[in-house]
Amino acid sequence: MAAKPRGASKRSQRTKLQPVQEASSESPLSRDRIVATAVELLDAQGIDGLTMRRLADCLGSGVMSLYWHVDNKEDVFDLALDSVLEYRGSLDIVESQDWRRDVVHMLEDWRAIMLRHHWSASLLPRRALGPNILGRLEMLSKTLSRAGVADADLNVAIWSLWNYVMGATLTRASFDLSDDDRAAGQQRLTILSEHYPTIERSRLLLDNDWDGAFRKGLGFLLDGLSPG
Repeated sequence: MAAKPRGASKRSQRTKLQPVQEASSESPLSRDRIVATAVELLDAQGIDGLTMRRLADCLGSGVMSLYWHVDNKEDVFDLALDSVLEYRGSLDIVESQDWRRDVVHMLEDWRAIMLRHHWSASLLPRRALGPNILGRLEMLSKTLSRAGVADADLNVAIWSLWNYVMGATLTRASFDLSDDDRAAGQQRLTILSEHYPTIERSRLLLDNDWDGAFRKGLGFLLDGLSPG
């Protein structure tokens, strides 16, 4: 393959995370194919498992051929992350009468995607957020604004919900104990109940209702955001 022309800066020829024209109509590669393969590799091997060499091998391509379509590995991370965060519903805000239901749906969808693609939470935030995550934030902001959250409080509301989703996702992904492990932990709490009476009484370490806890905790947050 011919060397990439000198002085040809792809970054100056296109806006990051926007469609690009293929270098050659005969090329077996495309940016979409590279991103889809990167997502598969990340799902299977995590962030440390993605290298440009490994990605090229999975595509049956040479490493240098990838650089016609992506800038570098960081570019691949940006594109892969934004790809999985695509919201499958409409980004248009419907004048719904139930803003809480809308927010819960948006954030449960976001959490489910990050749990399905376990590497995605650790890649946020990126230096350049892509159109899919920005679209989600815009949709969430519009919904909260429509619900009566003042402009002066909107950023605090967004970051509070962001932090809640990210924290809940990372905790669920890392707290992967077996039933036996949880039972052993709770038994130890029972022995030490004099020192930890409240969490022993609530049987904290046996509580495995992650989805229910997420929704109820989100309800606590939304109670605080409710106007009036």
